[in-house]
Amino acid sequence: MLQQGICKDIFYKRKDARRGGNRAAIFAHVMEGLENMAFVANANSFVTYFYDYMNFSLTKSANTLTNYMGTAFLLTLLGGFLSDTYLSRFKTCVLFACIELVGYALLTIQAHQPQLRPFPCKDIGPDHKDQCQDPTASQVAFLQSGLYLIALGTSGVKAALPALGADQFDATDPKEASLLASFFNWFLFSFTSGAILGVTFFVWISTNRGWDWGLGISTVAVFLAVLLLCMGYSLYRNNVPKGSPLLRILQVFVASFRNRKLPIPENEAELHEVHDKEKGQDHEILQRTDQFRFLDKAAVVSSNPGQWNLCTVTQVEETKILIRMLPILLSTIFMNTCLAQLQTFTIQQSTTLDTNLLGFKIPGPSIPVFPLLIMFFTVPLYDRYFVPFARRITGIPTGIRHLQRIGIGLVLSIISMAVAGVVETRRKSVAFQHGLVDGSKPLPMTVFSLAIQYGIFGFADMFTFVGILEFFYEESSAGMRSLSTAISWSSLAFGYFLSSVVVEVVNKVSGGWLASNNLNRDKLNYFYWLLSALSVVNFGVYLMCASWYKYKKVEVKEGDSK
Repeated sequence: MLQQGICKDIFYKRKDARRGGNRAAIFAHVMEGLENMAFVANANSFVTYFYDYMNFSLTKSANTLTNYMGTAFLLTLLGGFLSDTYLSRFKTCVLFACIELVGYALLTIQAHQPQLRPFPCKDIGPDHKDQCQDPTASQVAFLQSGLYLIALGTSGVKAALPALGADQFDATDPKEASLLASFFNWFLFSFTSGAILGVTFFVWISTNRGWDWGLGISTVAVFLAVLLLCMGYSLYRNNVPKGSPLLRILQVFVASFRNRKLPIPENEAELHEVHDKEKGQDHEILQRTDQFRFLDKAAVVSSNPGQWNLCTVTQVEETKILIRMLPILLSTIFMNTCLAQLQTFTIQQSTTLDTNLLGFKIPGPSIPVFPLLIMFFTVPLYDRYFVPFARRITGIPTGIRHLQRIGIGLVLSIISMAVAGVVETRRKSVAFQHGLVDGSKPLPMTVFSLAIQYGIFGFADMFTFVGILEFFYEESSAGMRSLSTAISWSSLAFGYFLSSVVVEVVNKVSGGWLASNNLNRDKLNYFYWLLSALSVVNFGVYLMCASWYKYKKVEVKEGDSK
């Protein structure tokens, strides 16, 4: 019997050895590329669709987009919670991608059927502008239904897919640890590759063939993403949900409150911990830290044990990690507020400029291809040359610490907003010099002048996007990695929501910097400089949060391996 058990154990180890690795992770990369191709293409185009085809005002178009984007990234928390608690990461990706598919289908139908949207004001002659009508309540409701089904669908994919891909590598194996460090860089590369196709090919289709064509192709892309992810199922290392991480965290707070009168023992070994490994389960024991000592009372053994009276040290540290990560999250939100401006007001800037390139007219929503191209070429260079070079110096698998990488991105975002203010000042000057303030004709200024601010922000995104994603995945415990990944995406959500608030507040306080519905009369340059100044303050806050943060320490027990 013993021999049979040993043979069975060897069989399952060999079977598991055939799973995971780059062969499995490639399916996550492909799905990310296809899904993001649809998402980013429309994220950059919707502001034009709202303004030109749904007859929304400029400010309402920008706010509708930022609210939609904010909701999409905020709902990642729901997807992450469901993935860690009830569903596997694979099932979460498939389920939510199907929801996203329905959303794109609804918007395709609306774009194809004229009665589901108002007659575009842009097609009404200047002598009949009084006939321009707002969309009806039912038309807006149809639009919002499609938009927020997409938001819900993409949220689950964004929460679970990076964790599903990263799960294919064992961080405790030195060979796979370096592959895990590279995974997030190549995940960004997949993200970028899909986005480039989205803002070029997809946007061109929407502009020249119609929105129904563009949204229809987006629907097909998401369908292919689901199909291809399912094809790799036999290769995946699938996580087993370990129960609600939020419940475990709540238990720590309740137990520490109930045990508040108990003294913390001087000997750490007297605190409660479970060292036995359950067969077939990931076993990660976190070492105790001195921060938030009041939570340690949850691990003090008392005469009344129970889940709500006694927690393990690992469970307490899991809670401490989340608390420590939140200030980092909050201090990266403002960078995403700046990013929102590049997807709204900067897109509108591009529509006032000369978009001709060798006789080809570049659609305004394709302008974000500049930072994407920069990331497309620099991510492989960063991963293949900078990371190995830095690794030899620092001994860190990722080359530099996650928080250092995030900080570099924040500095670059400050520079990007300052440059954006200078470029907008120049654009307005050209408009006044040529008497084109009314916006009736494109300015004799190339759209490539916007490439500078976009390019700098592309470098910023390369550092910060991957830094945040990798930071939240690796610093979280094994049982809450989908939720932690979702928390990293929520930085984008709060950044987009904050953008809407900032625009409204600035309009009221400044007396209407962005209220004239005409960029040539607005003071968008002042707004960009204000964002740059506020970003400097935000960076100072980030430095304090980063210097205070303590990286987690994992106690590896003998025999622990995947």
